[in-house]
Amino acid sequence: MKVELRHNPSSTVARCVLAGGEPVRVESGAMVAHSAGVTLEAKAEGGILAGLKRSMLSGESFFVSTFTAPQQGGWVDVAPSLPGDMLALQIAPDQPYFISRGGWIANSSGVQVESKWGGFANLFGGEGGFGLRASGQGEVVVGVFGAIDVIDLAPDEPVTIDTGHVVAYDLSIRFTIRRAVSGRSLQSLKSGEGLVFDFVGPGRVLLQTRNPSAFASWTASVSSG
Repeated sequence: MKVELRHNPSSTVARCVLAGGEPVRVESGAMVAHSAGVTLEAKAEGGILAGLKRSMLSGESFFVSTFTAPQQGGWVDVAPSLPGDMLALQIAPDQPYFISRGGWIANSSGVQVESKWGGFANLFGGEGGFGLRASGQGEVVVGVFGAIDVIDLAPDEPVTIDTGHVVAYDLSIRFTIRRAVSGRSLQSLKSGEGLVFDFVGPGRVLLQTRNPSAFASWTASVSSG
């Protein structure tokens, strides 16, 4: 599979170009268009229990759409629900990634995607909790709210990132999750910050420049007057 991005960075669409007979797994509802002859099969990937786990724990759809190109090849265009950029993330056997809730859009057939625990942030009203573990060999298409920022950390290099801005990170990286103001939840509330990741390299972290949860809260406050 080859991924071509266009209309980036604010309203990116990813075109997954497929060889003859090649499949691509796509988040339900993320398909924009596809070429003639491409077939679609929608099912609970890995069975009903795996579908429930992915839907309830990882924030993804119960059903996964599998598009398969005809003999002459074809393409499938995909896009996220929120406006923003997209990225084709390279997955290798020695470099699996954790992808936060809602970030996964599609993946090539050589990549296995399964629900994984990503920290306690979700239990305290932040982002995190269960997400997706992407392993194997191939590409994963991720979507973000806003623009994509990539931080490559050197060995023992630290960085602190708000949980709502983390899209993905490679699983070789070390991290902890804490309140933005350590031990003082009231101060965290006053500051407008909640939970943060403390990452330590080596490793790569992908960020989104906008926080979907913060945007949803702002929209709700404006709508309520």
